[in-house]
Amino acid sequence: MKKNKTLLLFFIIVILIIIAGYYVIKHLSIKTDENQVISEYTPQEEINEKQLRQTIVSLYFINPETGNITPEARMIDVADLARDPYKQLINLLIDGPKSEKLQKLIPDNVKINNTELKGDCVILDLSEEFLNCGEDTTKNNIINSIVNTLTELTEVNSIKILINGQQNDTFNDIYVRV
Repeated sequence: MKKNKTLLLFFIIVILIIIAGYYVIKHLSIKTDENQVISEYTPQEEINEKQLRQTIVSLYFINPETGNITPEARMIDVADLARDPYKQLINLLIDGPKSEKLQKLIPDNVKINNTELKGDCVILDLSEEFLNCGEDTTKNNIINSIVNTLTELTEVNSIKILINGQQNDTFNDIYVRV
């Protein structure tokens, strides 16, 4: 009988310890919750489908203060770039920079007749208005602008410029990024 009383007392003590432990844990967690400042969760702006399809490209324009060709980062739609990347990038150069500190080099009236990638060289066929770009310094800056912009694409290492499908004495070289 004494053994039964001891066993019963043991179970009662264990149950009391469990109840006391539960009470202490619950009481402490309530105190912790009271001390916390609950702030409302504000989700970040969701990325829409158009933003997912955009990429950054570098377009090169002239900085009139320094006379140097300077890159301008631009977000463009990947779908536009995938269709005809070389034509797309040249059209962006013709459109000009977004920054007021930079100036465009290619005149508005220049048309792109064709673009083609042969090996790692882009053959760029432009209209004859491209010949009226001005002095040699301006022509060199235009060439550097085109070459630097197109060679940002990993598959392009050089540029060949044709005028109305023909080689021209002014632009008869294959241009490589310097």
